[in-house]
Amino acid sequence: MASQASIPPTLSALQAFTQSQTPRPPDLLREPYYYHLALQVLHNLQHQHDWTSLKIHTHSPLTAENSALLPRPLITGLPPRRIYVHPDEQIGMLKAGVKEEDVDVEREWVLPTHLKEKWSLRRFAEIFDAVSETPPGMPQGDQEDEVKSLQKEEDEKRKGGKRVLLATVSDDSTVVYYIVHDGIVKPRQN
Repeated sequence: MASQASIPPTLSALQAFTQSQTPRPPDLLREPYYYHLALQVLHNLQHQHDWTSLKIHTHSPLTAENSALLPRPLITGLPPRRIYVHPDEQIGMLKAGVKEEDVDVEREWVLPTHLKEKWSLRRFAEIFDAVSETPPGMPQGDQEDEVKSLQKEEDEKRKGGKRVLLATVSDDSTVVYYIVHDGIVKPRQN
């Protein structure tokens, strides 16, 4: 009778996804742990929150030909609905009678972190210094209406300046999201 101990257990969906998406050779990354954390958040955004056009970025879009590495991998993508409405936009929308559901979505930066990490203003400043106000466009081959939306974003400066969606992963794989701005932003009207 063959021993059951020699048969490895099957991989979970997240483990299989992580293994299939890790770049080879892994030494192309500063810290492979951060890349795997980004994959876990990307998986959560795609399968739990219905985000589209997701991409992991390891190089800064601000340098010539993306030559500088980011302090850690970041994700960009399109949420199913708008994540943040600037207070000035909110006032204009209320006056015009526009509902938040009718506003075009904006491509967002997502910063994957772990709950046990210690963050300082300096670490956040390193992230904000390495990213553009509006995340770079989608890879080739995605839907045309999303491309038009991105071109519209590039034409209009984003209100409120740079922001990232801080994705904090706990030990039990729960992911919590917070909006973090670069600098001081006027509070929302209720």
